[in-house]
Amino acid sequence: MPDPRNDGSVNSGGEPVQTHDSDKHDRDARPVPRRRALARLAQRLDAIELAVHCWLVDHSISLLRVSLGLVFLGFGFLKFFPMVSPAEQLVMDTTSMLTFDLVPGSVAIIGIAVLECVIGLWLISGRALRGAMYLLAIELVGILAPVVLLGDRLFSGPHHAPTLEGQYVLKDIILVAAVLVVAATVRGGRLTDRRRRRSRRAVGNQARKPAREREGS
Repeated sequence: MPDPRNDGSVNSGGEPVQTHDSDKHDRDARPVPRRRALARLAQRLDAIELAVHCWLVDHSISLLRVSLGLVFLGFGFLKFFPMVSPAEQLVMDTTSMLTFDLVPGSVAIIGIAVLECVIGLWLISGRALRGAMYLLAIELVGILAPVVLLGDRLFSGPHHAPTLEGQYVLKDIILVAAVLVVAATVRGGRLTDRRRRRSRRAVGNQARKPAREREGS
């Protein structure tokens, strides 16, 4: 008849052995410090991510506006010097087609250089943004016009792949998108954080609650 005391806690020689329950308990208890360390690390990463997120909400559009202004200022400045801007001939040909050869290419390139420098300076300074948006609307027509007017020239690579000039024009799609984002802020638009707005609303409600209670009393 088996000894009921010999339930796996002792072997036949009388030496104690660990049961399955104790093994499971040790396995469960052992990773607890590791879980706590991972939880603290996750909280710190979440706090850093939240801080970066809030900073981007407050400043990303301003950085986009300034960087856009630097791009226009740099491209416009290059156009003042003959044969320096890689888009000089493309700009002159496009302007000639848009004006039906009424504006000489040398005059057009200087005019566009002045236009882009003015736009760049206004965007960088943050002043006269509404005027900058109107000038950008004119500029964007000239930027994208080669796609329609000079399509054969821009896509004359192997299998109609874009040439270097074509790639130069196609990358301006990014400038168009950036201009649209900045334009949305001219009349007061801005990025908002829903969580921050809810927390501010909750704080405001808590501040107004004691005043209501005093009025009720």
